[in-house]
Amino acid sequence: MRILVGSETVVDTHDAVRVLETSHPPGWYVPFEAVSGSARLQPVSRTTVCEFKGRAVYWTIVTDSDGAEAAAWSYPEPTAGFEELRDRFTVYPGRVTACYVDNERVLPQQGGFYGGWITPDVAGPFTGGDGTWGW
Repeated sequence: MRILVGSETVVDTHDAVRVLETSHPPGWYVPFEAVSGSARLQPVSRTTVCEFKGRAVYWTIVTDSDGAEAAAWSYPEPTAGFEELRDRFTVYPGRVTACYVDNERVLPQQGGFYGGWITPDVAGPFTGGDGTWGW
């Protein structure tokens, strides 16, 4: 999988964990050490809580020439059953330049809250778009 910010590939790895989500497309989590090039993650003060995975912290992805504000999040202390996500992060596909899974470009999930990755093999309907809040 690959993640681009501006013209820079900030992640290019085969070490990705796919997490299936309720009522929306899956997310893909990669190890922090997969960040490459001039890219780095800077912490953001935002936190949220997932009833399944625990407390999420957010990150801005910064490169020498570009950035993606609050585009990534991680679970530093995931709940039981999600321990594999420790030391990994994911991104909102709509807040970075592009994401690819097996060379297929990812479409971002509608809305600004969820960060699901839509590929041709993932079928909806998905929560997040107009009229879907509270499914």
